[in-house]
Amino acid sequence: MADPEKALDTMEVTDNEVEEVEDVEIDEQSNVAKLTPEMLAAIQGKLGSMVGTPSGYIASLPKPVKRRLKALKKLQLECTRLEAQFYEEVHLLECKYAKLHQPIYEKRSQITSGAYEPNDDECVWQSDDDKDDEELAEGVQNQVKIEEASTTDENVSGVPEFWLTIFKNVDMLAEMLQEHDEVILKHLKDIKVKFSECDPMGFLLEFHFEANDYFTNTVLTKEYEMKCTPDEDDPFSFEGTEIVKCKGCTIDWKKGKNVTVKMIKKKQKHKSRGSVRTITKTVQNDSFFNFFSPPTIPDDEEADLDEDTQAILAADFEIGHFIRERIVPRAVLYFTGEALEDDEYDDEEGEEEEDENEEDDEEENSNVSKKEIGRAHV
Repeated sequence: MADPEKALDTMEVTDNEVEEVEDVEIDEQSNVAKLTPEMLAAIQGKLGSMVGTPSGYIASLPKPVKRRLKALKKLQLECTRLEAQFYEEVHLLECKYAKLHQPIYEKRSQITSGAYEPNDDECVWQSDDDKDDEELAEGVQNQVKIEEASTTDENVSGVPEFWLTIFKNVDMLAEMLQEHDEVILKHLKDIKVKFSECDPMGFLLEFHFEANDYFTNTVLTKEYEMKCTPDEDDPFSFEGTEIVKCKGCTIDWKKGKNVTVKMIKKKQKHKSRGSVRTITKTVQNDSFFNFFSPPTIPDDEEADLDEDTQAILAADFEIGHFIRERIVPRAVLYFTGEALEDDEYDDEEGEEEEDENEEDDEEENSNVSKKEIGRAHV
């Protein structure tokens, strides 16, 4: 037989539930409750306040268990410090092998610039084009060779527009290029990377130019400072070596050749007399060479950075890291396009991760501190 007190309790709960939802509109045909915009906003606000907060499970644990968790976190901190030491040693190893690569990169520069002509032994390389040629009938193959000989300029020196072609092949760099930049980048002879082991840890990008009609510099530089120390306030956020600061250089433009600025004419009307005058104003112009004038990052890590500055710096760090990590070591493969296939696979994986985190990114504030810049991990 049913307990009348339990039945009464059930009825009371049901009445309360009805009272709580009595303002909800009910669709008689579908029997589905329709939430008003005000109710949806209240629910979203409640859910938003819960993001990042620990579950009640941890708070409900017995004190001895909480005490052990503190010991585990202390062990985790030791692991984090060891991880930082690992990345420091990786950087030192990278510095060591960078020096070993320099003679190879120097020879590459001599070949692309035309300063050195490789001999027959140095040119032995079985390419896909060579394989295709071997499959051609002998008569057709001879015909192809004749046609190639008639259309090829035997007097061409080095590899024309080597670095400009690389920039145009890589989407990340091509987006920065303007038509007025291309005529200058035809004079780019080489890009070099120089590593700094410590004080501070980092690397320097050197862009070497031949004499040109646009600026007098022979080398333009971009310096990146890196950090490999866990944050004292949030050590468990450590993910390895990261770029934290960058510094460009002054470009000594020849008169009237500065492509990073443009002149615009603006009309101004006098308030009392009503007369109109035309003034000329200098404004920033889109150009790859703005890469050498990045925003200044304040020394105070708690200083606020606006959203635009944050985006510029995040993109800058990513580009600097990509040039150092991919472009310089594998330049010829980006020239031929072979390295682009590998990057496409990497991009697909990255897009999946971006989709998962896209909603979280939209919740970020427009003003962020220097600590919260989207840094490029290396």
